[in-house]
This record gives sequence, structure tokens and C-alpha cells, in this order.
Amino acid sequence: MTNNDGSKQFYIATANLLNFANPNRIYYENAPAYDNKAYEHKRRGLTDLLAKAHADIIAVQEVWDSNALEALAVALGFKPEQVVIPLASNDTASPYTQGRGAQHTPAVGIISRFEQLETTLLEEIAPKAVIDIPDIGPHQHFNRPPLILRVDAYGQPITIITAHLKSKRAFFLRDENGNLLEDMDDPNIRIRAKLRSLCMRAAEAASIRMSIMERLHHTREPLILLGDMNDVTGSVTTQLMTETGEVNYDKSMRDVALFDAARIQARYGWMKDVAYTHIHQGMPEVIDQLFVSEEFLPDSKFSLGQVERVDYFNDHLKWDYSDRVTDHGIIRAKIKLND
Repeated sequence: MTNNDGSKQFYIATANLLNFANPNRIYYENAPAYDNKAYEHKRRGLTDLLAKAHADIIAVQEVWDSNALEALAVALGFKPEQVVIPLASNDTASPYTQGRGAQHTPAVGIISRFEQLETTLLEEIAPKAVIDIPDIGPHQHFNRPPLILRVDAYGQPITIITAHLKSKRAFFLRDENGNLLEDMDDPNIRIRAKLRSLCMRAAEAASIRMSIMERLHHTREPLILLGDMNDVTGSVTTQLMTETGEVNYDKSMRDVALFDAARIQARYGWMKDVAYTHIHQGMPEVIDQLFVSEEFLPDSKFSLGQVERVDYFNDHLKWDYSDRVTDHGIIRAKIKLND
């Protein structure tokens, strides 16, 4: 695969697809299944949104069924085998799902035009990142396991990690039948429930960070982390994963730090005033993010390329809620590899 002009460049994007599932299947007990008409409306709407991004690699979140994602990928010009989403598989031979798709919570996936070199799921929280969640106990397993995919982009191996961290939504205690065990109207209990969510997100972020350091330490293979981080770029949990700020104090940290693609893009400044990917309680914010390793810094002696520009596709967030096929914007980076 080469570009017409011979340049080695590609677009990479991330998109939360808001409960994208096969038609006529229950994904949450309290949510109606998509009938055929609603499914087609959603698939066409997502196709229209993502087609504008022209991405060669698309990280996705909130997918319940691989069949649905493959249909979307084919509509975008990909092949079904270019879809990687183990935890939403509709293949009856799948050791994870036995063909039933994602269960209890949606999965993350990656669509890639480039050859796949390695696929890994991060299911267990790294032991040193495990913390006790108030009233629950140790958080040892990812709620939505991140996906690692290594690809061969024009002869350059690149590691891509997509994640969907625990949301800020309060986590109230329930019995095994799903019945509430706490008073949701008690403000002190509500704060404690939000604290549980924060602790879960922090443990997941720390565990992802440990996996990233293991892969980046003393290597020159670039890495891209992207997905729905459920908090803003400067938040404690997001910075736990990237440690960008540590570089200010210790230049050797560049080897394992990650950098916000939007801040290091060659054309930085021209898009920053319209940068948001989600509207939370009426306020726009960037919670869908894309970070790159030192190899995509143009001023690094180990530079293999650069982020030429970052774009946000978010006009649909201004539409009436019933007209949106997703409640997240799409962030896309154009990356050019050195010749």
C-alpha cells in the first residue's frame, strides 16, 4: 500500500460509536434492541461521519458485535479481516465470546488498512496498579480491556493502543440482580460512588501506563495511544498514562512519555478554538484523545516522522440528540513518516 505521490503518510482516528450492536439483539437489559430500520440508520450515519475522516486506522469504542463493525468497515472501503475486536466477536469459535458478541459491557476495536503484526488484550490490571475500591475491594480486571495492535505501516512497525476508561458516572453498589443497595439521593453516598469510579479509572490508567513503559523503554518503535479516556487531557488520570509533564524535569523521560498530538502538530494553533469531542452537562470538552511517542516529535534525534495536523469532526454534536448516531466527536491525526 503506497500513496499516489509516493509519500509515507496515513490518517489515524478514534471514534466512540455509542452502543453499536447487531439488529434485534439486547445489549443492555434496560435498553431496547435496534430494529432493522434503527440499525440501518445508525450504520449509515456512522458511515457518513467516518467517511469524512478518510482514516487508514480507526480505533473504536462502545461496539457490541463484530458483524456490525465489519459491515461499517466494508462500507468505508475496508475488508472484514481488517477489523480487530476480539471481545465483541460473533464467531462461534471465539474463546472470549463463543460468538455472542460483547457481554455486559461494550468492547474496543481497531480497523486498519495495514498488515497486522500482533494483537494483545490487556485484561488484568498490573499488580502494582491494583488499588482497593471503597466498599468493593481490589480492582484487578479492566472493565473494558484495552486492545493493542502492532501494524506494519510502509515497513515501519507501529504499536497502537486503544482504551475506553471507566466513566465519571457514579458507581453505586447493587446486588447480584442489579438492584440498588444505596440511596442515590444522599449527597454523601453520591460522592462516595463517584470516588469509586475515579479509583477504577486511576487503576486502569496506571496499568496502561505500565504496559506502555514496558514497550517504549529503550526501543525506537513508535507507539500511539488513543481512545475515550473519559477525562480531559490535563486530568490526573490521563497524565498518569502519558507522563508528558515529567519531560520538563527529566529529558530522559522522552523515551517513555507520550505527547498530545494536538499540541505537537505542525500546524498547531489553527484548530485549537474548535477542539472538543463531547458535551458533558452542557460544557464542551476533549475526552477522546490521541497521544504519540517521541518518535513522532520532529525535534527528536530519534524522530521517524511527525504529526502534520489534527482535526476534530464534531458538528453532529450540535444536532438534536435524536438525530445523533454518536454522542462523541471524532479526532483524527495525519502522520507523515520520514522518507
